[in-house]
Amino acid sequence: MQPLNAKPNALLLLLAGLLGIVIAVLLLNPPHPMIDLSPLRSRAQGITTSLLRARNILKISPSSAEPNTLSQAQISPHTTMSTHKTPIYFLSHGGPQTCHTPDHPVYPKLQSIGRAISNSSIKPGAIVVFSAHWQSSSGPNTIEVNTSDKPLPLIYDFYGFPDYYYKTKFPYLASGKISQRVMDVLNEGGVRAVGVERGLDHGVWVPFKVVFDGLEKEMPPIVQVSLFGAEDAEEHLRLGRVVAKLREENILIIVSGMAVHNLRDMWVTMRDPKPLSYTASFDEALREAVESEPGSERDANMKALVKRTDVKRAHPTLEHLLPIHVGVGAAGSDRGKRLWTMGEGSLSWAQFRFGEVRSG
Repeated sequence: MQPLNAKPNALLLLLAGLLGIVIAVLLLNPPHPMIDLSPLRSRAQGITTSLLRARNILKISPSSAEPNTLSQAQISPHTTMSTHKTPIYFLSHGGPQTCHTPDHPVYPKLQSIGRAISNSSIKPGAIVVFSAHWQSSSGPNTIEVNTSDKPLPLIYDFYGFPDYYYKTKFPYLASGKISQRVMDVLNEGGVRAVGVERGLDHGVWVPFKVVFDGLEKEMPPIVQVSLFGAEDAEEHLRLGRVVAKLREENILIIVSGMAVHNLRDMWVTMRDPKPLSYTASFDEALREAVESEPGSERDANMKALVKRTDVKRAHPTLEHLLPIHVGVGAAGSDRGKRLWTMGEGSLSWAQFRFGEVRSG
């Protein structure tokens, strides 16, 4: 028999503890000196013995407890790890220069997200990440999942940068068990999942290198998951709803893109980084949509974003916007909050969080 979750153990110990308190109070302060408590003592001993026997039958260790991290050797990927949901983060990640430019204003903001994760009472046992730079090529209603159980070489999916950018290292852990859990959740939710072996693209390793700067030893295993091949807002909201249950299994969901992303205009604005008009207008519209009432209202507002007149300037293609739709879908009834933003020419660096973070 497989070991069960620690919660039954906690319940048995709680019942035994409460029973012990009641007995102690009665023995020390009998309700009447003429009342014989020996039958109660005998009955209590019998109940305690039964509780201990049940614990042994369930093969639950008296010292077991809710783990803070997933041990791939000991923890089943189907085990619910936390009574609280992990938050969700949307990271505007920029290009490879992000992790090489600590004096850029976004650098300390990304670092603060890492510190929030590290200081949270819920220590994630794994991270499932969706990046703008991986869109499925396996057909309709199909998502690709990196199923490698070991780290693979990073993907340097950018061009024209100094040579040392292509030598950047980002050590990380992979998890075949978590990958399989993600695939199971997708398939159970009506989304076809295909396993592939693929390294992390720069939409993951660039922001993560900053987020976990100085916290590398605390970084849990990372599993990257693709977007759909089609740039459909409703489908990506649905994708988020399907994977939302992972948040109850101590798995942190991070979605990585850009709040505004127009590379064609970026070259025009390099000498003058003042935000373009559509950068400001779409950035604000995105904030309003994300922070609107969770549920049907927020979903409708998120879908309306891709129909705005300024969307084709803010996002000539939608791959950098759709990750936040996944985040909204996974957030469910949790509210969204913009943590910080900065317009820079044809880019917006807005960072968002869904759900609350409890300090630990």
